[in-house]
Amino acid sequence: MKAEKFRELDTTELERQLQQVNDQLFHLRFQIRMGQTDGLKKYRGLRKDRARIETVLNERRKAESKKG
Repeated sequence: MKAEKFRELDTTELERQLQQVNDQLFHLRFQIRMGQTDGLKKYRGLRKDRARIETVLNERRKAESKKG
């Protein structure tokens, strides 16, 4: 998903998405190490999505700190 799509979501939804991505990464990492899947491409995509979500959340936090 592109960063623009993440920017359309509210903060609570982004945090929920981040938790889901982290859970998926955990399970996928476990499966890769056990040799059960060849999901390296999916793993890389999830890592990029996590970075995008964290970037959007950090932008919002910085914007809030400048206001207050």
